[in-house]
Amino acid sequence: MNRRLGVCSWSLQPTGPRDLAAKVASTGLRAVQLALDPIRTGAWSEPETRAALEGVQLLSGMMGTKGEDYSTLDSIRRSGGVRPDSTWPDNLAAAKANATLAKRLGLSLVTFHAGFFPHDRHDPERARMIDRFRQVAAVFADRSIRIAFETGQESADTLLEVLDELPNVGVNFDPANMILYGTGDPVDAVKKLAPRIAQFHIKDAIPSPVAGQWGEEVVAGTGAVRWPDFFAAAASIVGDFIIEREAGTNRIADVIAARRLVETYA
Repeated sequence: MNRRLGVCSWSLQPTGPRDLAAKVASTGLRAVQLALDPIRTGAWSEPETRAALEGVQLLSGMMGTKGEDYSTLDSIRRSGGVRPDSTWPDNLAAAKANATLAKRLGLSLVTFHAGFFPHDRHDPERARMIDRFRQVAAVFADRSIRIAFETGQESADTLLEVLDELPNVGVNFDPANMILYGTGDPVDAVKKLAPRIAQFHIKDAIPSPVAGQWGEEVVAGTGAVRWPDFFAAAASIVGDFIIEREAGTNRIADVIAARRLVETYA
């Protein structure tokens, strides 16, 4: 395989840097996408994190946004990413701090959820979000770091329209999110978004039988993602594979299952 394979640090639910390092080793992996906010806020010591992860490759960073409410699709549509006016100043400040941290850690890519871009290109809310995303992108670009936002919250076609206005921004492609949000077929979306994909999340899900409700995340290889077709579509795209698991009570076993899935096809 000519690309790197890692795991999202938050998927392993670590209690601290040393616990993260131990859990990464338990999965048989040696690379992570690192959540930056625990370090930014001081919950994790940066020197301790560096020391604990000395033998772990940092592939990219991830940052969250303030006030995200994932209770329902409606709640995350209102609260997610850079969209809410009430949290925008805090989120811009956090982006600046995370960019500085990412630079110190030697990262070249940071991903996050932008929020729901309206499908109507004439919606003033969409223009406002794009302007805010430009500001965030500039903060990271000043430190020679690229940003990418997660797929799933809008269709691939809407995302492409937005990306046309953000030429230096990439996509962190998560096939499960397309299913969880009910926004399209992941394999078709990979093909459409291929030129802008900077990284992949390896995650699986089954769709909700009720429109407008969450689908269900499941162990990679047991859901609705057509993995042979997905890996075939991704084969010519440059971007690391990062295993993400945000549900379940046996995360290490689930990450190992995802690792074996990737090793089978990629």
